[in-house]
Parts: sequence; structure tokens; C-alpha cells
Amino acid sequence: MLTKKGKYGLKALVDLARLAPGETAFINDIASRNNIPKKFLDTILLELRNSGVLRSKKGPGGGYSLSRPAADIRIGHVIRTLDGPLAPIRCASRTAYEACDDCADPERCQVRRSMTEVRDAIASILDNMTLEQFVATGGRGIEAGDEDFRASNAS
Repeated sequence: MLTKKGKYGLKALVDLARLAPGETAFINDIASRNNIPKKFLDTILLELRNSGVLRSKKGPGGGYSLSRPAADIRIGHVIRTLDGPLAPIRCASRTAYEACDDCADPERCQVRRSMTEVRDAIASILDNMTLEQFVATGGRGIEAGDEDFRASNAS
């Protein structure tokens, strides 16, 4: 499940992606436009800056901006940065695997196998979705039946 941190991070990135090239936005403006608590947004934007998604500039003309074009920012990377692994349970995670205390044989566990398939499906969509597509489709691209989104990711 996407946390509020992940949701607010995506909302802030959409806000920044809509800026003209070279333009920056102050945290107060992003927070007020998107109804995000400023203090929480401070933490979120700092994490996104530290992961290379954003850049910040102090002083006049300062603020936050995307560090690269929206077409080069993957939604999967953003969500992993803010919320951690995409897997619904730890034993299905590729990056944060932890065996379950109650599982005698993880390789044969049907719950783990099913949740691994769920993780793979989520990763397939989010790792192929760019911020540019997310903004252009209003997030619609994550729907399984969106043929335009799938066609644009086939290349």
C-alpha cells in the first residue's frame, strides 16, 4: 500500500513537473497547492533530493526543481525511495528479503509465491512508468486496461 509519504511525494513531483524548464518552487508553495503539511513535505523533498530526483537552490530564485527531465524519472524509483520495497510482504522482496518466522520452506510457500507475482506485476508497471507519463495521464497509466500507456512502454 502506498503510504501518505509516497502519495505526498508523488503529488509534489507532479507539481514540480508542471513547472516551466528552469523554474523552481518553494516548499511553502508546493505544500499549499497540494494540501500537504509543510514539515512533512520538508522531509519528503530532502529524501528525494538525496536520492537524486530533485535539486534545491538557496537564495533568490531558489527552491526545488526536478534534477532531470520528467521522462527520465521512474515512479518505481520514487516509491522505493520514499516507502521502501514494493513487495506486499518481506519474504517476497528482492531488496529487503526476510524469511517468515512461521514458514518451514519459503521456496514452496504458496503465499510467498503469490506475493512474489504481485510484486513483479507492481514493479513491471511502476518501473516502466515515467513521471512524464504519470503527469500526462493523471495517473491513469497504472490501470491494467490502459492500452495507450502499455503501447508507449513497449518501446
